[in-house]
Amino acid sequence: MLEILEKAAALNGLVTAFAVVGFIVLVSGQISRRLTFGRVHGSAIAIVIGLALAYWGGTQTGGHKGLADMSLFGGIGLMGGAMLRDFAIVATAFEVQATEARKAGLIGVVALLLGTVLPFIVGAAIAWSFGYSDAVSMTTIGAGAVTYIVGPVTGAAIGATPDVMALSIATGLVKAIIVMVGTPIAAKFLGLKTPRSAMVFGGLAGTVSGVSAGLAATDRKLVPYGALVATFHTGLGCLLGPSLLFFAVKALVH
Repeated sequence: MLEILEKAAALNGLVTAFAVVGFIVLVSGQISRRLTFGRVHGSAIAIVIGLALAYWGGTQTGGHKGLADMSLFGGIGLMGGAMLRDFAIVATAFEVQATEARKAGLIGVVALLLGTVLPFIVGAAIAWSFGYSDAVSMTTIGAGAVTYIVGPVTGAAIGATPDVMALSIATGLVKAIIVMVGTPIAAKFLGLKTPRSAMVFGGLAGTVSGVSAGLAATDRKLVPYGALVATFHTGLGCLLGPSLLFFAVKALVH
């Protein structure tokens, strides 16, 4: 029976991936409610579990794709790939009311720019403090502080090494978890009550997963608005990272 189940799971990789992720989300939700009493959102716990499983999968196979390197969980590579990721991001925009989105106006644009440049500066400075003093490494890790997608995209464009790109992804993930956990705690102080405030917050925070999970734990109605502006960070970061920001860092360190 066990062999039949393993064969069925391997032959239906995407279905298995959805089942595994669904189970992790279910467990994470229970941990959030029963152990943290809702203070730590289930999404943050799910990401930590996912990272732990990816590390375990990598150590077991010696590969670079975590659980996806194991034949039984090969579908996770497809589920976590660019196609479904981008589909999920675009889907959030369908819940946005255009009249509310326009209210963000100039302040939303300013928040988006600040949320892109300031994390980059912090990330590049931290990279320099840890000994990564070349422009390529500083730019890649700084781009990872914008979002964990921008980091490897920027690194691949400017010729960063795989270990530096991995650090950029880790930087973005740490930021996403901090935003997830911190948003419900700081929501009252930040005044996260209206679609406009959510869009400004999304522009400053800049991580779609972090903003979405954090706002979901605060007020689910605000999620599409925060995610709408945060989504632009990926495109803006991928444009500025390998070009303007890279040249700026290169001019400073040489």
